[in-house]
Amino acid sequence: MDFSLTEEQEAIRDLAGRIFGDRATVERVRQVEGGTERVDRDLWADLAAAGLLGVLVPEAEGGAGLGVVELCLLLEQQGRRVAPVPLLWHTLATGAVLTFGTDAQRERWSEGDDVLTVALAEWGDADPLRPSVRATTDGDGWRLDGSRPVVPAAHVAARVLVPAVTESGEVVVALVDPQGPGADLVRGESTNREVVAELVLAGAAAEALGGPEVLDWLVPRALLGVCALQLGVAEEALRLTAEYTSQREQFGRPLSTNQGVAVRAADAYIDVEAMRVTMLLAAWRLDRDGEAPAEVEVAKWWASEGGNRVVHATQHLHGGMGADVDYPIHRYFLWGKQLEVTLGGASSWLARLGDRLAEAHS
Repeated sequence: MDFSLTEEQEAIRDLAGRIFGDRATVERVRQVEGGTERVDRDLWADLAAAGLLGVLVPEAEGGAGLGVVELCLLLEQQGRRVAPVPLLWHTLATGAVLTFGTDAQRERWSEGDDVLTVALAEWGDADPLRPSVRATTDGDGWRLDGSRPVVPAAHVAARVLVPAVTESGEVVVALVDPQGPGADLVRGESTNREVVAELVLAGAAAEALGGPEVLDWLVPRALLGVCALQLGVAEEALRLTAEYTSQREQFGRPLSTNQGVAVRAADAYIDVEAMRVTMLLAAWRLDRDGEAPAEVEVAKWWASEGGNRVVHATQHLHGGMGADVDYPIHRYFLWGKQLEVTLGGASSWLARLGDRLAEAHS
């Protein structure tokens, strides 16, 4: 396939790169990390003003009406700056509501003033349909009981998209107010210092959004969004490492001239490019065909396995500076480790891919 970007795609990438580059400086990220909310509201406002929060929103609803490739290009730039905003989860939730929601839901959530998020943790496991949340009929909506772990940005969200299982075993997706009656948030902190929460539901009222078709839309886009973030993290970590090892001298010469350093960096570069091509291929197939299960699984494996190798290598090549929390490279290691296991680690996705290949040849 041709990996050349269109002019529109290049424009989105460049615009996002400028906004993240101007706003998500090392000093600003450190300042946001020291706060309670851990969300950069100024950066969020800039992204909204530029129309970048509506990449997946249909044009009829006032969005850009673009696809997964464009979303991935946007998220790659976020990963390069390890910018603390819930861009992936809000974009997915908003896109799902405006794709599958009722007229009233689309009208309510099309303006984009409120943060939305999704509770997809565990959906990368071997048995994603285990009923951690039960749904019972309540008029036109649902009553939900159970809990969902590691919900990103739930503390700032107006609604959470929650998958649940009915008494008949049907999968549904519902909109829940995380601050409403019957809902409780247990605050936590992820490896990369973002605020996450366990959403505990006890008879919480929820609006019906859709069934398994919503999850079929959400999950592959979420996985590729994670891949795009990981790509940005890995390529910027490698760039910082190339800069550091070229400037840092040992025994009278730059570290980068050491053969061991050069080989380690070259291996990391190969991993970065493998992450890029597998992610772009899967995103292109998803946009073109509406589904790309094998390609998404390959991309997710590379993002987990390759990303893990890159952030370890780049921190190692920084020597003692790699362990200094006042030096930027440590954030890329933390983000890389967090993204590695988000929605399932490398081993679980390799097992899925192996099962798929075995089934195809049986």
